Amino acid sequence: MRHKIGIRYEDKYVLEKRVPLIPKHVKQLTDKGIEVEVVPSEKRIFKDEEYRKVGALIKEEPMDADIILGVKEMPLDYFKPYSTYLFFSHTIKGQSYNMPLLRSMMEHKVNLIDYERIVDEKGRRLIFFGRFAGLAGMINSLWSLGQRLKVKGIMTPFMDLQQSHNYDSLEEARAAVSKVGQEIARNGLPEELKPLVIGITGYGHVSGGAQEILNLLPIIEISPADLQKLKGLKKIPSNVLYKVVFKEEHLAKPISKGKEFDLQEYYDHPERFKGVFEQYLPNLSVLMNCMYWDTRYPRIVTKDYLEKAYQQKNLKLEVIGDITCDPDGSVEITHKGTPISNPVFVYNPLTKEPLSGFEGEGVLVMAVDILPSELPRESSIAFSEALIQFLSQLVTADLDVMFQDLNIPAPLKRAMVLHRGKLTPDYEYLNQYIS
Repeated sequence: MRHKIGIRYEDKYVLEKRVPLIPKHVKQLTDKGIEVEVVPSEKRIFKDEEYRKVGALIKEEPMDADIILGVKEMPLDYFKPYSTYLFFSHTIKGQSYNMPLLRSMMEHKVNLIDYERIVDEKGRRLIFFGRFAGLAGMINSLWSLGQRLKVKGIMTPFMDLQQSHNYDSLEEARAAVSKVGQEIARNGLPEELKPLVIGITGYGHVSGGAQEILNLLPIIEISPADLQKLKGLKKIPSNVLYKVVFKEEHLAKPISKGKEFDLQEYYDHPERFKGVFEQYLPNLSVLMNCMYWDTRYPRIVTKDYLEKAYQQKNLKLEVIGDITCDPDGSVEITHKGTPISNPVFVYNPLTKEPLSGFEGEGVLVMAVDILPSELPRESSIAFSEALIQFLSQLVTADLDVMFQDLNIPAPLKRAMVLHRGKLTPDYEYLNQYIS
């Protein structure tokens, strides 16, 4: 059996330019005699002609492919019965806004493989855009900081930065950030900003990408424990910034008095812990939220805390770069993800209202929910490099057998949320959300 692969047109976001499979890897498939259909797209970072040259068929929908690759969610009426779909479905946390999508796929008896769950035997993700979310998120947040301070009448070198998608390449963006770093090292920052502290939650791929950009500036890394001491120093240089990376032990502590923090217990029983991260917020200028979160865990920024801190004038926080971007999630004031074309809003802690743009009272939030698409070429190449290794075996597999008899790569089998419209054993917990 040899299935046909299709690459769909990304229609959820106007500025979504990423592709799951680049022309170089399409050629690897067509050279093996595997048919690949590509729906035409003028916005895609790789052009139709590039796919045509490597043997793909450029074909308008509906496609007759058996395996369809996408990036973001697909329309409810898109699915062809008994076909196989690979994309980020954003359903595995039981997200209410995508339960109709999951129900539609079940009704059409399709197979769903979710990229987010393609992991190794230790649960480590194998296919991801996370690093590029961190890269673009940090660039955007530094740009946002410059624009927000400018509104307040504070001029900094960050004003010279642009939003990530306005650079032609990651290399060009990195050069722009490095230039800002050189300017800060030479001439320093305004006195009222000292010390400028950037906090980062998490230490995975997203955090790594954010730190790649941040480390282009004159950075001194300090521990969370040293954050309080920094505030009390009399002589603080103006030509450096401070970076603080927060781990789980800094986000929460056991509810039981006298009990030590245990990471595995935190993962297994988060209900036994309470959030303590807000103790650090008064000392941060920028917060980059780069960690995984779901509703079992304590929030790191709450509306109640911000209201109290704002009333007491106990907050220097200018920007939150919420790369995690869970609506009403770990950063409670992120009420929704923002589009690339309108990437920021200012949240007023007293009125509890957001206002699009850089002006207004409160804290600015950058919460673009397709950040890797601001670096579409580089992120697509890295993603495709990881995905292609699994496709040949998937294309030749018999996908109509019982789930337990499926002979596909183990990481793909772990990521199969639906098989012929039914939740597979690892995902039966989603029944509670569907109903």
